[in-house]
Amino acid sequence: MSSFQQGLSGLNASSKNLEVIGNNVANANTVGAKASRAEFADMYANALNGSGGGQIGIGVQLAAVAQQFTQGNITATDNPLDLALNGSGFFQVTDGTSAPEYTRNGQFKVDRNGFIVNDQGLKLMGYPADASGAIQAGQAVALQMPTAGITPAPTTKIKLELNLDARSAVTAPAAGAPIDFTDPKTYNNATSVTVYDAKGQDVALTYYFQKAATDTWNVFVTANGTPISTAGGNPVASTTITFPSNGGAPTAPVGTVALDIPSVTNAAGAISVPIANVALDVSGATQYGADFGVTNLAQDGYTAGQMIGVQFEANGIITARYSNGQTKPAGQVEIASFRNPQGLQSMGGNAWTRTAASGDPIVGVPGSGNLAALQSGALEDSNVDLTAELVNMITALRVYQANAQTIKTQDQILQTIVNLR
Repeated sequence: MSSFQQGLSGLNASSKNLEVIGNNVANANTVGAKASRAEFADMYANALNGSGGGQIGIGVQLAAVAQQFTQGNITATDNPLDLALNGSGFFQVTDGTSAPEYTRNGQFKVDRNGFIVNDQGLKLMGYPADASGAIQAGQAVALQMPTAGITPAPTTKIKLELNLDARSAVTAPAAGAPIDFTDPKTYNNATSVTVYDAKGQDVALTYYFQKAATDTWNVFVTANGTPISTAGGNPVASTTITFPSNGGAPTAPVGTVALDIPSVTNAAGAISVPIANVALDVSGATQYGADFGVTNLAQDGYTAGQMIGVQFEANGIITARYSNGQTKPAGQVEIASFRNPQGLQSMGGNAWTRTAASGDPIVGVPGSGNLAALQSGALEDSNVDLTAELVNMITALRVYQANAQTIKTQDQILQTIVNLR
């Protein structure tokens, strides 16, 4: 009768194998899904005499259904919130109350509260950032994008890099007002830069470069057309640049020049806030026999802005982009790996939970140690090899038929014995 048990166990094992193969095929297009493999073990009855030399097996049993945590292909998408891990590790997601779950599916969205969530509503975990954008490493929490805009920052420094044409004629008036901003004959060149006050209001600074003598240039500055420095009703140069005879880096001023920008009125009639002690750096100026040209004109202030998007870096840092052109870290993704990922328990929804067999998670930021690098705008495909699964399906079917045939053959033998006379 053992042949019936052998055949029956073979039918059950083949049926389980077909179920595993069918599940793999069903998840061939599931992002982050991992193929499973049915692993079998033979069965033997215990030998009473302690010798197993002549033992015949009594069938087969399903030893394990082992998931294969190999890397799936990376497919690029147009969604910056799609994330793929290239290497070892899992995203950590939480519902806020239960233990974290682990997933390779990087299809994330931002919900109405600013949390980064997957299709199951579980929140992506990582390190938050403070108001200044500094990452607060430590215990991972649900990542939440900032809903408030970025506050304005007043200008504190300005850097000028330009060439003043050494061939230019002296334009400083011999008498009267030192400069007439409406008369181009009283200065040689001009350029402008926008600065910002404490409220984020823009103020247009215009620099007028006036050649006073050989290798000497006066710099006058106006704010929205108003001279920032006057004496007796006349504009006063904010600084004088002195060049060496070879026209290289200025010998004066030494260091930066402090500018105090007064309150001025803009085109709409609003009054700006004074911007005090702005550091003007003209050390990058030159005076060569070439046309006037500005190569760099930078300042560090900006107006208020609202968040218009996020971008994930390879190390997991989430960079928030604002309408005023500024960027600021909004958090950092933390990922986890396991010594024995096959010990994880599948929870469905492309997620697993830790077990005693998997061990505790080893956490860190993407790209650190042996953890995977993060790729934004991409997804990891299922690692199911559809061609191989279809071949395995044919093999499992033949094995099922063969086990059915052993039962049929044993039935015929018993029938023959019953018919003996």
